[in-house]
Amino acid sequence: MIRNKGLTTFLFLFIMVILLGVTFLLEDSYLWLSFGVVFLGIFLFLVRFERRKVEPRELVLLAVLASIAAVGRIPFASLPSVQPTTFVIMMSGFVFGAESGFIIGAVAALASNMILGQGPWTPWQMAAWGLVGLTAGWLRNTKILTSKTGRIIFGMAWGYLFGWIMNLWGFLSIVQSGSPFEWKAFIVYLIGSATFDTMHAVSNIFFLLLFGEVWIKILSRFKRKYGLLN
Repeated sequence: MIRNKGLTTFLFLFIMVILLGVTFLLEDSYLWLSFGVVFLGIFLFLVRFERRKVEPRELVLLAVLASIAAVGRIPFASLPSVQPTTFVIMMSGFVFGAESGFIIGAVAALASNMILGQGPWTPWQMAAWGLVGLTAGWLRNTKILTSKTGRIIFGMAWGYLFGWIMNLWGFLSIVQSGSPFEWKAFIVYLIGSATFDTMHAVSNIFFLLLFGEVWIKILSRFKRKYGLLN
């Protein structure tokens, strides 16, 4: 069972990478590619519950958390890279698991961009935020996330990793077709966004310090009381 689940996850990530690559070839179809990433996430979610019935209230919970993560971007739109979205996705993946975390992250990116603006960057944001929830779920029973210090380090790391993933898209989008990938130019490109990535990392730390324990208690209580996403 564990082996099959690992194979499914690998295939899912492999297909997601292909979809992101196709974004460069079919820029006018980025919205369909975004939905493709969401559908893959839903498929992975259903595989998680293949041996039991998925209750509507569990789907509602995922939708609510994704909505909170999406709406959280809007009040902070004027502050570059400062938002609680990453925090909400991380907490959701930590409490409810990797598959749920990925779906919440991917849907939050797509939904928030309906207001802030869609573009070829949307699938990359969906993948990046989805991976935040996915990795939080994978590591939730390890020493990395079971301690407050570990969660802070995790949040800080994803402040930079998220930026690097988006920088990869930005850099590849300006590289001429057929040109070799220049690492020196890419490193300079990364350094140029270091300030924004640092602001993202600091905002993650801020929300984790201020609301981390409270969110874990509330979400865990819902999970225990109503038997959600066990």
